[in-house]
Amino acid sequence: MIGRLRLWSGYVLFAYVVTHLLNHSLGLISLRVLEAGRTWFAFVWSNPAGLTVFYGALFGHFFLALWSLYRRRALKLSRWEWAQWILGVAIVPLGVIHVVGTRLAETLYDVQSGYLWVLGSLYASNWPGILRQFSLPLVVWVHGCIGLHFALRLKPWYRDWLPYLYALALLLPAASLAGTAVALRDVAELAQRPGFLQMLFERANAPTSEQIANLYVISSVLEYGALALLVAVFAARPLRDLWERRAGVVRLDYGERRSVSQPAGLTILEMSRLAGIPHASVCGGRGRCSTCRVRITGEDRARLPPASPEEAKVLARVGAPANVRLACQLHPPPGRYRVTPLLPAAAGPVEAYRRQPQAHGGERYIAVLFADIRGFTTISEGKLPYDVVFLLNRYFRATGQAVEAAGGRLDKFIGDGVMAIFGLNHEPQVACRQALDAARRMALALDDLNEAMSGDLDLPLRIGIGLHAGPAIVGEMGYARAAQITAIGDTVNTASRLESLTKEFGVELVVSQELLDRAGVDLGETPHHEVEIRGRQGRLSVRAVAKAADLTAMS
Repeated sequence: MIGRLRLWSGYVLFAYVVTHLLNHSLGLISLRVLEAGRTWFAFVWSNPAGLTVFYGALFGHFFLALWSLYRRRALKLSRWEWAQWILGVAIVPLGVIHVVGTRLAETLYDVQSGYLWVLGSLYASNWPGILRQFSLPLVVWVHGCIGLHFALRLKPWYRDWLPYLYALALLLPAASLAGTAVALRDVAELAQRPGFLQMLFERANAPTSEQIANLYVISSVLEYGALALLVAVFAARPLRDLWERRAGVVRLDYGERRSVSQPAGLTILEMSRLAGIPHASVCGGRGRCSTCRVRITGEDRARLPPASPEEAKVLARVGAPANVRLACQLHPPPGRYRVTPLLPAAAGPVEAYRRQPQAHGGERYIAVLFADIRGFTTISEGKLPYDVVFLLNRYFRATGQAVEAAGGRLDKFIGDGVMAIFGLNHEPQVACRQALDAARRMALALDDLNEAMSGDLDLPLRIGIGLHAGPAIVGEMGYARAAQITAIGDTVNTASRLESLTKEFGVELVVSQELLDRAGVDLGETPHHEVEIRGRQGRLSVRAVAKAADLTAMS
């Protein structure tokens, strides 16, 4: 909840900054238009409701940022996070004098703090004051854009909109600074008229020298107060650590002889960072991306506190089982736990998107299809590499479309062969019927391909298909970007062996009786065989189908 409050306060402040910079950009037109735009800006933000929302977001964001810094166990931040924090700290001395000189001066001394008053004061001030005012919007803007990027980069639509948002991030502050510079130049030209500045300050009810000194004192008090709070936060961190050691020690075993022991109260992600163990966390530990999720085992796992509603929502989004938790949200009590990060440390925003529940691994009843082109080596001899690649891609597209149309999942292409899985999201009966339907569609697609390429092939392409169903281990396997959901086990090996048997039987499809029984399909007088499968005990009952295209369409 604290993280969300900080995020939404940032959204409010960013909206305020956007409208403020848009107002500044009107200076490119004229001083009159600039001041007219301020009327609309004040209508939105200077009424009681707007002031309450703005100052509530401003002070809330400041104190929540300090609280976030206090709660953070390790100051091992990325370069962008360091940049955001440094810019956030720089906003205080740059912004306090501006707020005091405008809003507070108007409240205390009835100063009419319009653009003419601000620009006239800048013209009458020295260069350091001008540079400070021009640097303030840039510092605020970059700080806000970094925060907005961290908040939105996990959204699926963000990548598509990123070029347009990047252009906006460049154009808006550029137009704002240009508008302010043009308006300041216009005021400088008007200031050459005798008595112009005096008339301007009288109309604005400019504060006296004593009042200006009071405003500077208030500004200094606010700056030193913010600095004192920052120092207090850093001083409180080691005291907090000493106090929390009284609660006991948490030991995490990461495997490969790596273990971490830390006082209770830290999250698993914080313990990993303190120990220098690489750990994925795209959102920076804010509980939004799910990339820090870990599998927890061990006798003490039952002592873990239940997931908060926010953590449970993220875990449900990725279909995590009961023993998977977010490392950035889980504060394990004293005990010993075995922790296994589920994503590589270099995981990016893509890995944070919605994933299938099967990705975490488990046993499931599935149907598996293996298919291979017969005699492809002979067919490819004498063809140019371009022709071979073109032919294979046409074949892969035809078979891939057939598998997907039947409701299956393409697992992988192996040379001139293909593996497909059915039943990741369906019951066994449906999965088996889908596999039979896919074999039929693949055979029909191959007939169409042979007809379309009859002028380029000396011999038509022939295919062998093996189908089997049974329990298999399904999960996301591989490394980094090569990881994908796949299946391993006896069922997969058997389906591959059945595909090889199509050569021995001289048919297009060999399907196990197990799959046919599950599908509720009777192939009538189709030849029946009892075969031995290497690596499998006992004999397997199969059917040999001469033409897979002759199968009845499966729903």
